Amino acid sequence: MTPPNAARSGTFAIGGDLSVNRLGFGAMRVTGRGVWGPPADEAEALRTLQRLPELGVNFIDTADSYGPETSEKLIRRALHPYADDLVIATKGGLTRSGPDQWHMKGDPAYLIQQAHRSRDLLGVEHIDLWQLHRIDPRVPRDEQFAAIRQLLDDGVIRHAGLSEVSVADIDAASRVFPVATVQNRYNLIDRSSEDVLDHCEAHGIGFIPWYPLAAGDLARPGGILDQLVTKYAASPSQIALAWVLKRSPVMLPIPGTGKVKHLEDNVAAAGIDLSDDDFAALDKAARSQRR
Repeated sequence: MTPPNAARSGTFAIGGDLSVNRLGFGAMRVTGRGVWGPPADEAEALRTLQRLPELGVNFIDTADSYGPETSEKLIRRALHPYADDLVIATKGGLTRSGPDQWHMKGDPAYLIQQAHRSRDLLGVEHIDLWQLHRIDPRVPRDEQFAAIRQLLDDGVIRHAGLSEVSVADIDAASRVFPVATVQNRYNLIDRSSEDVLDHCEAHGIGFIPWYPLAAGDLARPGGILDQLVTKYAASPSQIALAWVLKRSPVMLPIPGTGKVKHLEDNVAAAGIDLSDDDFAALDKAARSQRR
């Protein structure tokens, strides 16, 4: 059996110059319950992070609010000094008041402060990819975009992206700075960002789907997903992830976990090459479920 390796997912150049293997890793789950505080098993979380380069995963997505700061600190402990090909993306724009509590804060001074803080916590000269976690509706979005432009101009960050945005948001931001990535929820059964994905593909923008493994009722016994699980000797989540990878060449899924075994299972999805017919059948079934 071929060992799992993210390189089998193909590559994408973020911002045109940062080449990564398309199957990445989301570092939200290396924190505690409710994405708050340290993980229950810190040693296992560190082992999970340290396993990433061995599995060919060279794109990590995190955020200052994961913990808060817990995820960024663990990444540094586990992987610093970083491999030359490792790209670490982080996000700012959300504050925390407790487990599962999230609050938008788009004040430009705060965004700039947090990007500097993330740079220090990660131990890098510049952040390869910094993303606005949410556009705060209480602050004019152009002011938030101008803060990102300043971070780029000052060399604090190399590339910038957005999260949970519309095509109109992307167009507005693109008038202020080059949008390198967009991170929206997307999976087999949640296609609410289909137009955003199509826009990203047309403009060479990386699309980072969060929650990419969901399959919903498609995983019921005897259904198309169940049939493909048997055909490809895979798990339902691996088939769902393989479908997401095949959906678009700009797709950069970031399934996350705090356990080595789960990480290895996720990365194994990069080696599943769904046929065009199977991809289409799964797509059709998923669209029928959504009606």
